[in-house]
Amino acid sequence: MEVTDKIQLNVTLERAVTRDVLRALLHSILFHRLFGTIERLVTDKVELFWRALDHASLSPTSTKRGQLVVTFSERRPKKTWFSMGEEEVPWEIWTINAIIHSPQSERERQAILDPLPETLSGLLLTILNHTSSEKGRSCVPPIVTAGVVSPFPLRIVVSVAGVEIEDSE
Repeated sequence: MEVTDKIQLNVTLERAVTRDVLRALLHSILFHRLFGTIERLVTDKVELFWRALDHASLSPTSTKRGQLVVTFSERRPKKTWFSMGEEEVPWEIWTINAIIHSPQSERERQAILDPLPETLSGLLLTILNHTSSEKGRSCVPPIVTAGVVSPFPLRIVVSVAGVEIEDSE
C-alpha cells in the first residue's frame, strides 16, 4: 500500500457547463470513497474554481486551464527522535484537468459541446472502473473511525492557470 494511486481525468469544457461537469466528476469520485453528505464541500470547491476563472488574468475570450486535485490520505504514526506523532500519507490522488473555452460563435460552442456527453461518460466509467477494481479497492486503508463523513483525511486543491487558489473561509 506504499504506492499512491494517481488517476488523471482530462476534460475540455465550454464555460457555461463547467460548474455542472466539475460537480458531477467530484460527486462521482467522492461517492465511492466517503460516507454521508458532501454537497457543501463539492459546491464550495466548484464555486472556488469558478471564481478563480473569473479572476484569472486572461481575457474572457481566451482558453483557461484549471485543476482540481482530490487527495485521500491515511494517518500513520510518525516516529521522531524524542516523541511520536502522526503524518498523513496519501493513498489515492485524483486530478481533474479542465480546459475551459469561451466560444465566440455557436459553431465553436457546438464543436466543444458535441463530444462532451461521450467524454463525460468515459470519465465516469473510468471512475467506476477504478473504484470497483481490485487495485482500487485494495488501496483503501482500513477504516478505524466510525460515524464520520470522511474516515480518512481528504484534501481538495483548486488551481487555475497554474496558481493554487486558497479558500477564503
